[in-house]
Amino acid sequence: MNAPKMSEMLFSLKCFMASMLALYVSLAAGLPRPFWAMMTAYIVASPLSGAVRSKALFRVCGTLIGSIATIIMVPRMANAPELLSLALACWVGLCLYISLLDRTPRSYIFMLAGYTAGLIGFPAVSDPSAIFDTGLARVEEITIGILSATVVHSLVFPQGVGPVLLGRLDRALADAQRWMANVLKPGDDQAQAAHTRLALAGEISELRVMSTHLPFDTSQLRWTAGMVHGLHDRLTVMVPLLLAVEDRLNTLREVDPGSLQPWTQLLDDIASWVEAGREADPTRAAQLRARLVQLKPALAAHASWSEILRLNLAQRLDTLIEACEDGLELRSNVSTVMQGGVASYTPHLTPAILHRDHGMAFRSALAAVVAILLCCAFWILTAWPSGAAAPMMAGVLCCFFATQDNPVPAIRMFLKWTVISMPVAAFYILFVLPAVHSYEMLVLVIAPVFLIGGVFMPRPATAGASLAFLIGVAGTLSLQDTGTLDIPGFLNSMTAQLSGFIVAAVITSLIRTVGGDWMANRMLRKARREVAQMAQAASPQPLLHISARMVDRIGLLMPRLAIAHPTPEARASAVDGLRELRVGLHVAQLCGLQQALEQAGVALRPLLQKLGAYLGSGGHAHGQAPAALLDGLDSTLRAVCAVSPAAAGEARAQAAAALASMRRDLFPRAAAYQPETAS
Repeated sequence: MNAPKMSEMLFSLKCFMASMLALYVSLAAGLPRPFWAMMTAYIVASPLSGAVRSKALFRVCGTLIGSIATIIMVPRMANAPELLSLALACWVGLCLYISLLDRTPRSYIFMLAGYTAGLIGFPAVSDPSAIFDTGLARVEEITIGILSATVVHSLVFPQGVGPVLLGRLDRALADAQRWMANVLKPGDDQAQAAHTRLALAGEISELRVMSTHLPFDTSQLRWTAGMVHGLHDRLTVMVPLLLAVEDRLNTLREVDPGSLQPWTQLLDDIASWVEAGREADPTRAAQLRARLVQLKPALAAHASWSEILRLNLAQRLDTLIEACEDGLELRSNVSTVMQGGVASYTPHLTPAILHRDHGMAFRSALAAVVAILLCCAFWILTAWPSGAAAPMMAGVLCCFFATQDNPVPAIRMFLKWTVISMPVAAFYILFVLPAVHSYEMLVLVIAPVFLIGGVFMPRPATAGASLAFLIGVAGTLSLQDTGTLDIPGFLNSMTAQLSGFIVAAVITSLIRTVGGDWMANRMLRKARREVAQMAQAASPQPLLHISARMVDRIGLLMPRLAIAHPTPEARASAVDGLRELRVGLHVAQLCGLQQALEQAGVALRPLLQKLGAYLGSGGHAHGQAPAALLDGLDSTLRAVCAVSPAAAGEARAQAAAALASMRRDLFPRAAAYQPETAS
């Protein structure tokens, strides 16, 4: 194990300072369970001060909502414990379901609203008359912990989200530019590079979610949230464009290598401009795009496959250069604001357009409800005095790890480190705390455990175990709030908590656990159904929305495909299956051109209906699209080429390019398109 870094020791010290401040305020205020405030200070801790501040707001809101819900439910159903258990379980499940549909830090509001009701409601069943006082005290304790963490992490050597986010955003932009340069001047490691590059999609989605902390940051970058989101949008557009340009160039090198000879110098110049990065001359973009117009072939009535591909390539390159140019301009504006200048706000997408899975959210909620109800049933039937801790902890763990495909290993890890924390906490309760008679002495005796444990929280490999251990110790120390040393009560409470962990693991493994390969196939099926609905309804969403969701899905799929297909060859084959995710872009583009084409005599509806039937059936794997769909694509492409340029204008060339892209994505190994023979 590596020695602690200075930044890790500083983070641990800040966490301990925040927790001790929360403990002091809670003790001074006479709150019944001050260690709740201490524990909360660790739960909301983050190395980035902006993340602490945003999570603080979201957690306070969630705690208030959960407490209000508990105060409403418990008194009305106190005489019917079975009904109360069902109501609390359903509340936790509903809040968890909603939180999983919001893949931003705002989801804390709903998740906290759910399991806070369980934390307050289940222990209050034995004394429902005190539910208001209990709920108020819990809100006060949690709020004190949150505010203490916010103050300390914001004032003591704060590490802003802005510089970290901007650094990662610069790396993502540089990766996209290197990808673009490599596409235009390809190397030898294309199979492995394809998988590595597509990992950029996951980085873009992660950065989009991470930037929701930006308005709460302590750095100047908080004033550039709109421009940062705009940068995400440009990166989102670049991923499918890069995939398309790479495919067109590779196809042209196979079917008509000589046709790219006039393009060689231009491709090299574009690559050189891109490689210059932030030092690139923005005026050169217009020159490069003007040279593209000169090389773009005219769409003849009997255009060959090579001509159509070059037309497609020119259009995609033009859009790619524009996106890259906009990205560099936005990055320059961000630097201007960081230096105290002024730049205009940039309209942008929100994370609401990202992938959502209602089915898996429902399964997660169902697992939480079933686990809670099983614990409640055993608690009620046996009249277990400490049994309230079992459904309470089952609900908490089902919520904590609901975003994972297989939450069971994480629950087992949490269980393991909670068990490890029990002897430490018992030692404090039985031997140390009885001899402590001042706040100063209390700080000194608990400092070693929490300062050492906090060092491992910033490390991704040990963050979960460290947090589980510290929460276990702090949670057990809350037993001392009663001023009693009841060993049977202590053992009963610990047994109930462990029982809740075990039930959560078992029920989750039966209802919620899925494999990465299964989840990947599910995402692909959902994407196919969405495109099918778009094709059949002919009312697509905006291109940028579809592009953002496609890139997000690629980012979610890549780690799952890496696990399911460990060899580079298998991964390359699996990545090839992601081509159909891009079909939605072509459908949206064609639907936007449909009116102009129909006025010119080209009917797109039959093709879209065939496409919708194929993708909606789910009966074909990628690469097994029916021959009738290929015939429909080719006949529609011939009809578009045959239209007079005066009748359809620019829509004719755009439709031909979209149809060519769709053909390449659905039938990558099909024979070359054959135009109609001139009569």
